[in-house]
Amino acid sequence: MLEAAWADFQANLWLYLSMPITSGLVGYVTNVLAIKMMFFPKEFVGKPPLLGWQGVVPRKAEKMAGIACDTLVPNLVSEREVFERLDPDRVAEELEGPVLELVDQLIDEIMTEFEPTIWETVPLRIRDMMIRRAQQGSPEVVAEIMDQIKDSIDQVFDLKRMVTNTLTADKSLINRVFLETGRQEFVFIGRSGFYFGCVFGLCQMIGWTFYKGDFQLPLFGLLVGYLTNYIALRMIFRPQMPHKVGPFTIQGLFHKRQKEVAHDYARLIADEIVTPRKILEAVLTGVHSDRVFSLIARNVQRAIDEQAGFARPFVALAVGSRKYIQMKQTAVERLVKRLPETLHVVDDYAKDAMDIATVLSSRLERLSPPKFEQMLRPAFQEDEWMLIAVGAVLGLCVGIGQLIVFKAIAVTPVMSSAAGILG
Repeated sequence: MLEAAWADFQANLWLYLSMPITSGLVGYVTNVLAIKMMFFPKEFVGKPPLLGWQGVVPRKAEKMAGIACDTLVPNLVSEREVFERLDPDRVAEELEGPVLELVDQLIDEIMTEFEPTIWETVPLRIRDMMIRRAQQGSPEVVAEIMDQIKDSIDQVFDLKRMVTNTLTADKSLINRVFLETGRQEFVFIGRSGFYFGCVFGLCQMIGWTFYKGDFQLPLFGLLVGYLTNYIALRMIFRPQMPHKVGPFTIQGLFHKRQKEVAHDYARLIADEIVTPRKILEAVLTGVHSDRVFSLIARNVQRAIDEQAGFARPFVALAVGSRKYIQMKQTAVERLVKRLPETLHVVDDYAKDAMDIATVLSSRLERLSPPKFEQMLRPAFQEDEWMLIAVGAVLGLCVGIGQLIVFKAIAVTPVMSSAAGILG
C-alpha cells in the first residue's frame, strides 16, 4: 500500500504539490473577499432585497456610526470640553476683518432694500460714519455671543448627533474609519489566509496520498475557506492582554498596536469628522439652531439699538417703527445665514486650540482592552457568519474543482502496475 501511494505520488508529483499552493490561494482569496464584502459595494448592487449585495458597513452605516459615537462621546470628549478650549476674545479678533466687511455689506443691502430713497440722499461721509459706528461694537458682540454659547453649549450643540449624521451621510467616510483603523489587521487577514491555507494544504496532500475519498478534497476546501477566516479573526483580537507562552509573549494584533491605532484614529476623527468647520456649522444649522438664532438675534438687535443711540427715535420716525423692527430682523437673518461662510476664517485657530487629535490619541491609548476592541470589532461582528460562510462555500467549490481535475488526470497505469507489484 505504501509503495503504491509513493508510486502514485511520484507519477502525479505536480498535482500533489499544487495542493498546498491551491489551498493557500483559497485561504487568501476567501479572506480578502470577506474583507471586500464588509465595505463594498457602498450601494446595493443587484435586485433587492435578496439577489445582490451591499457592504456590511455601509449597509448598516447608522448602527456603525452609533457604535463609533459610543466610543467617542462622552467617554473621550464632550461638547463642553471642545468649546472650553476656545477663547472668545481670540475668536472675535480672528473674525474682526470678515465681520466688519459683513456689517458694511448688510447695512448697504438692507438700507437699499428698505429705504433706497433715504439711503441715496444720505451723503457718503454720513453713510461711512454710520457704518463705522455699527462696526465699532462688532468684536465685543462676537465675544459676548461666544461666551453665551459656551455657557449653554449642552443646550445648543449635540456632538454625538453631529458625528452620527456626518458618518451616516458619507459612506466612504465611515468605511475609512474602519479601514484606516484596522489597516494592518486587514493586511494580516489576507496574508494569514495564504499561510494557514498552505498548512491545511499539506495536510490535504498527505491525506490524499493514502486515502482518495471523493469527499476529501471538497471537505478540505470548505475547511480552508472557513478556518482561515476564523483563525485570523481570533488572532487579531485574542488574547486581549499580553500572555506569556514559554519564551514568547502573545497578544491580539489589534491590541498590540493600541498606541499606533490611537494616533491614526484620532488624526482621522480630528481631520474629517470633529472639525471646527463641522462643529460651527452644526451649532448654527443643527437641531438646536433655533436657540442659537434667538441668542444671536438678541445680541445683534441690542447692538443695533445701542449703536443707533440717540438717533434711533428719528430713524424709527423716518422709516416707521414697524419697518425699523423688520429691518433689524432681516439683518439678523442674513447675518446668521452668512455666518458659516464667515466663520471659516477661524478654522486654523480653532483646530489648534481644540487640539482634538492630541486629546483623543492620549485617551484612546488608555482605554481598557474591551472598550478599545469596540473601535474595530463591530465591523467584523455584523453578519460575520455570512462572510465566513461565503469563504466556506468558495473553498468547497474549489475543492470540487480539484476533485474533478484529479479524477480526470489520474494516471491509472501507475496505479495498476503498483497493484501488480503488491499482488
